[in-house]
Amino acid sequence: MRSSCQPGRSEHVAGSTRAAGRSAFGSALGAAVVALSVALAAAGCTTPGGTNAPPPPAAVSSTAALPSWRDGAAKQTIEKFVADVTREGSPNYVPPAERIAVFDNDGTLWSEQPLYFQFAFMLDQVKAAAPKHPEWKKNPAFKALVAKDYGALASQQKQVLQLVAAANSGMTVDDYDKTIRDWLANARHPKFNRPYTELVYQPQLELLAYLRANGFKTFIVSGGTIEFMRPWAEKAYGIPPEQVIGSSQLVQYQMHDGQAALVRQPKIDFVDDGPGKPVGIYRNIGRKPILAFGNSDGDQQMLEYTTSGSGPHLALLVHHDDAVREFAYDRTSKIGKLDKAWDEAIADGWTVVSMKDDWQTIYPAPKQ
Repeated sequence: MRSSCQPGRSEHVAGSTRAAGRSAFGSALGAAVVALSVALAAAGCTTPGGTNAPPPPAAVSSTAALPSWRDGAAKQTIEKFVADVTREGSPNYVPPAERIAVFDNDGTLWSEQPLYFQFAFMLDQVKAAAPKHPEWKKNPAFKALVAKDYGALASQQKQVLQLVAAANSGMTVDDYDKTIRDWLANARHPKFNRPYTELVYQPQLELLAYLRANGFKTFIVSGGTIEFMRPWAEKAYGIPPEQVIGSSQLVQYQMHDGQAALVRQPKIDFVDDGPGKPVGIYRNIGRKPILAFGNSDGDQQMLEYTTSGSGPHLALLVHHDDAVREFAYDRTSKIGKLDKAWDEAIADGWTVVSMKDDWQTIYPAPKQ
């Protein structure tokens, strides 16, 4: 399943299974002002609505575009793949319309420990609604939320979503959007004491801009709900709402207080996780991606789908192995478990990105 655009297995980073002979990392490349210039240039290549215009004749150099990526095998793999699929005359050339890149969100574009950020929001919402639902006291998912039992929450994601659906049913989508925005404006991460929306990964912001500058259209494909991600994703990542794919709650058109409105119903409509991700991609994009980036077993099927069949493709996984700057977890974690997908990455030549070794910087500088 490995593309000819990727290096051999010995060049892939896979924690303790990294093969010998990996080249030494170079020093960090470029200054922050260069990265900003590239991001501004990338923004200029995007037409209204998030549709990307065709790239310039020559691919944008990753040297200037990816200053937070160390010059190791992972960065070289990305650089070679982008060059191959964007260079006219290359046997792996892909027309701009087919340059689809999909990214998981939790643990791939922003942090997810010690609890999925949306679950932190859910906890506050469910607690506020609990007095109206005494029957929840016997609900295992509710007990896990109240106890902050992260392992139980991770194993009961669908049940937790059902609780949240009940807690917020009857609310218009506009009211719910405001609730999310208000929460994000005030909530702080328990370890870093920063707004959750500041805990996005700087190397991934650069990669998104780099791909768009080279004619890619970038999508989020996440187990999180579209309602939670859409209010802030465009400002944080440059990905507009229509390019956010996620789990969803049933919504119905109603006349609400004399006005036409979309009202949330107490039922989950679609779970976009695991095998649901390829389904979500098919329903919402209609094209198979050529690049997919995830971080956990919940992304395995998305990466398998991307690398199936003929044609150039690139599959990447973030390995959270930096306990000092972020968190270190993989095979035994209850949140963002990376086990079976890691094994498949090693067997099939997917690129595993070491957060500790491949990323010079984790987060953007705090906002003043």
